Amino acid sequence: MIHPDSTRPSLLLRIRDPGDRLAWEQFVEIYAPLVYQAARRRGLQDCDAADLTQEVLRSVSTAIGRLEYDPRRGTFRGWLFTVTRNALNSFLEARRRSPQATGDPDVQALLEAQPSRGDSSEEWDREYQLRILSYAAEQVRPSFEDATWQGFWRTAVEGRPNKEVAAELGMSLGALYIARSRVLGRIREHARLLLEDESP
Repeated sequence: MIHPDSTRPSLLLRIRDPGDRLAWEQFVEIYAPLVYQAARRRGLQDCDAADLTQEVLRSVSTAIGRLEYDPRRGTFRGWLFTVTRNALNSFLEARRRSPQATGDPDVQALLEAQPSRGDSSEEWDREYQLRILSYAAEQVRPSFEDATWQGFWRTAVEGRPNKEVAAELGMSLGALYIARSRVLGRIREHARLLLEDESP
């Protein structure tokens, strides 16, 4: 786990070194689910989505050494969206050209004629931010007592009433507010550091 208050170089700079295994593990943990989810939204089966995710990660590892960050040209997130979208389009085009082994051709044609969902950069950005928040929460979770975490989770995520949760956890309302605030603050800080990694 990376502590949010530790000083560390940008993840994008660190993955330029193929030998930095920890950086690559963190990169894959953050970005692979995002790419996989985009592939599944476009209708790929689990194994195809996993293969496409690997292909995109290979593309990143090949290109990252040459990638020069220029904020005027966009974000890393935008570049990754383009790489993912291009890989998806190539995959779907190859599938269209190859004969389909099963299924009614009329139904297949109808499905292919449907507008693709999840091909917008706005949706990608929204899912990216959710992924960063989810990853940040996963990383900070072990640093809190269970009652503190449960107070945050049940009120902030599940949306349950404060009084009800405080009673369940044997906390005062004040202690519950403090617990939730501490967890939210740590998640925000960790997420901020992860978002800064986009701009080495």
